Amino acid sequence: MRLWIGLHLPRLPLEVFAPSWSTDAGSVVLEQERVLVASTLAQAGGIRTGMRRGGVLMLLPDARLHERAPLLEAEARNAVAMALLQYTPQVAESEESTLLMDVGASLRLFGGVRALCRRVSANVKALGFSASLACAPTARGAWLLARARAGRVLKMASLLRRLDRQALLLAPPARPYASWFEGIGCATLGELRRLPRPGLQRRCGRELLDLVDAAYGLSPELHEWIAPPETFDARLELFDRIDDAELLLEGSKRLLLQLTGWLCARQLAVERITLKLEHERGRVARPPTCVEVALAEPAWRDEHLIRLLRERLAKLVLDAPVIGLGLEAQQVQPMAPPNASLFPEPGGTEEDRMRMLELLVARLGPDNVLQPLPNADYRPEAANAWVPVQQKVREAARNARMPPDVMSLPRPTWLLAKPIALLMRDHRPFYGSPLKMASTPERIEAGWWNGPQTRDYFIAEGQDHTLYWVYRERLGSDDGEPRWFLHGLFG
Repeated sequence: MRLWIGLHLPRLPLEVFAPSWSTDAGSVVLEQERVLVASTLAQAGGIRTGMRRGGVLMLLPDARLHERAPLLEAEARNAVAMALLQYTPQVAESEESTLLMDVGASLRLFGGVRALCRRVSANVKALGFSASLACAPTARGAWLLARARAGRVLKMASLLRRLDRQALLLAPPARPYASWFEGIGCATLGELRRLPRPGLQRRCGRELLDLVDAAYGLSPELHEWIAPPETFDARLELFDRIDDAELLLEGSKRLLLQLTGWLCARQLAVERITLKLEHERGRVARPPTCVEVALAEPAWRDEHLIRLLRERLAKLVLDAPVIGLGLEAQQVQPMAPPNASLFPEPGGTEEDRMRMLELLVARLGPDNVLQPLPNADYRPEAANAWVPVQQKVREAARNARMPPDVMSLPRPTWLLAKPIALLMRDHRPFYGSPLKMASTPERIEAGWWNGPQTRDYFIAEGQDHTLYWVYRERLGSDDGEPRWFLHGLFG
């Protein structure tokens, strides 16, 4: 199943400067002296997109003004993309602060599309950003739905209907021709598709048609995947001076999320990390405080690293305020590959055995993976039953044993489900060749309560020296001749 997640970060410029956990509610980002984006309370104070700097200061004299910094925005998008690499190695950056993820191969691993979307949204929120998330069978379709906040679709037919209702101007190549489309009454992508293609191409160029064809799955798409760096070294600038070491854990979680994505993408596990606490610069500059965390076993998940880092920060006393954080992966090694064999290694735990049985049941079905249910009965066919491995068996039944004198007698490796009647030649049982008795008889008399069985069992040897377990009925047939049966084979 091919499925894409589109992640649009509409408020990224503001959150780069004023994160969601910031107490400042009057933040405004300017581009060329005009408002690009404003915080919620700044909008409540009358600030609107496109307003000039002077108008902002007139309405909100105490507002914090920031100039747009494309470099900081790119770093923030890269941090989000790095964290998302833990779900798929195929993450690409697209236009207008949007990330695309090919997650078709990751759905079963993370419990389905809903569970995966929840995890992605939680990670983006933990990094301090808000995002509009959408799913679609095509990358361009996911991009358009994310830009329109149009939700998730999993099937191609549903995607076509959903795209037909979206505004035409969501597509960047259509915006220069907005007045012309308005003049001809074309407002949605569905209406655009009904226009004559040759005339539309002459008027608007090929780029718009290529985008629509890719969104509707009519043409292939090419992407440049984000490649993780060779080494991990991430940094986070704090928006205030922090004097309490425990308050640094929230920022450290953001860096650990990026580390998790980097480790998964590079198929590595970390053995030692270093958290650098950066202090004041300038005349009062001092070297950063380094907090090292060494692991007994390599890890690549952030939950364990967060617990270890929380314990270290709780015991740390800061000598100076912290203005920035840095995280380095000092020592890594290849991630231990999973056990490729079906059966657990010798000395494995009970959990390993149960996982193996669950895998067999899932592949073969519950009726084909059975466990023995012993029964204290002298008759071989009644001494054991086979029940599904998932069926609960009482401990008393599981530990049922025959008397010691019977347990000491030889028994075949393979007991036939139903005894086979043997031919008689020269008064000897015949199975491929005449059988010669190689043991003294073992008499079994049991089952008087539900059909008595009276048998003499022998180990018989064929001419090829194969050993068989045969028995002779002591109750003769109508003609007086004893009947012989094959009941088991020795290994």
